[in-house]
Amino acid sequence: MIQTKVALLAFGANLPFDGMTPDQTLRAAVTRFPKVNLGVSHLSRLFATPCFPAGAGPDYVNGAALLQVEGDMSADALLARLHQIEAMFGRKRNSRWGMRTLDIDLLALGDLILPDVDTHSHWRNLDPSLQRRAAPDQLILPHPRMQDRAFVLVPLADVAPDWCHPVLNLTVSQMIGRLPAADLAEVRPL
Repeated sequence: MIQTKVALLAFGANLPFDGMTPDQTLRAAVTRFPKVNLGVSHLSRLFATPCFPAGAGPDYVNGAALLQVEGDMSADALLARLHQIEAMFGRKRNSRWGMRTLDIDLLALGDLILPDVDTHSHWRNLDPSLQRRAAPDQLILPHPRMQDRAFVLVPLADVAPDWCHPVLNLTVSQMIGRLPAADLAEVRPL
């Protein structure tokens, strides 16, 4: 029997691609996972969310997915496959937090902490004024700001409400409970 582990993903789009609206792009992207030997085991509803950061462009459509990946697949190998899918939908990496035709973020891979707890804590606690300009030069897992973002956590609760953050020791549901009500109200099911 092949060992597997859970990967958590966040999806987003706020630009049309090849005649498709952002919600159509997200649905189409999920159908491409088998082309890179990945299968989605659970998919959230899609949600309309304000652009982040505010004023940076059109509003987004966001979702989340849970994958079962082979136990020996590295986080970097999984991320490379996700980037292949993004490229199929015209993703350009021109600016941090810019508008995009498709964004697929690897939020977590099991209980893996990359590269280590101290580095994770540095990026998780980075001053908000520096977050737009500073980007890590390596993959940080779990995603260092997932606990702060309703547009990530609300869809994630559809597929993994009981997943526990290995650094914060909080479930997705508990992290949602710590968010401001105003942030949660901005995430609307389509």
